[in-house]
Amino acid sequence: MRSVEPADGDLRSMRERMLAGDLYRGADPELEAEMRAAMVLSKAFNDSDPGDPGHRRSLLGRLLGSIGADVEIRPPLYVDYGSHLHIGDRVFVNFGLTALDVAEIRIGDDVLLGPNVQLLTPTHPIDPEPRRAKWEAALPITIGDNVWIGGLAVVCPGVTIGADSVIGAGAVVTRDVPAGVVAVGNPARVIRSVQDD
Repeated sequence: MRSVEPADGDLRSMRERMLAGDLYRGADPELEAEMRAAMVLSKAFNDSDPGDPGHRRSLLGRLLGSIGADVEIRPPLYVDYGSHLHIGDRVFVNFGLTALDVAEIRIGDDVLLGPNVQLLTPTHPIDPEPRRAKWEAALPITIGDNVWIGGLAVVCPGVTIGADSVIGAGAVVTRDVPAGVVAVGNPARVIRSVQDD
């Protein structure tokens, strides 16, 4: 079903707007159907038998945009769509990942995510009027190879974390983090190179 916002003259569907990174409304039949399908697969994964890794892998293959080899994701896993979440090889995700993948989330190879990490691509207008009218948007998140993100860290919309970096537990990452550094705090700031003793 194609949903159009006639007032602004933009004839793209809400899904097309969302994927372009433009303002869109999430209360759209097509988007809601996709989210419901993701909820069903997420629930099946979250309730799955830990003794049946093949079934778990099959569920993740259907839920996620892509998933590499030798990936371990410990339930529960929470996503908006799942199909915009791409995970590289040899990634370990501890319990309770929330990946709001309205925009694309790319996780590189050999990444470690601590418990209850949040990867949040949605953003909302600062201006109260379009926010009241339920407009929203999203910006992609990219996590480079061999990154370690500590438990309870939050990665905000539009952030890229460079390869080999470490994000401290509880950090709130509001801007890009270069490769090969340690960043901590709220907002996260670089405190040293990973090579420093």
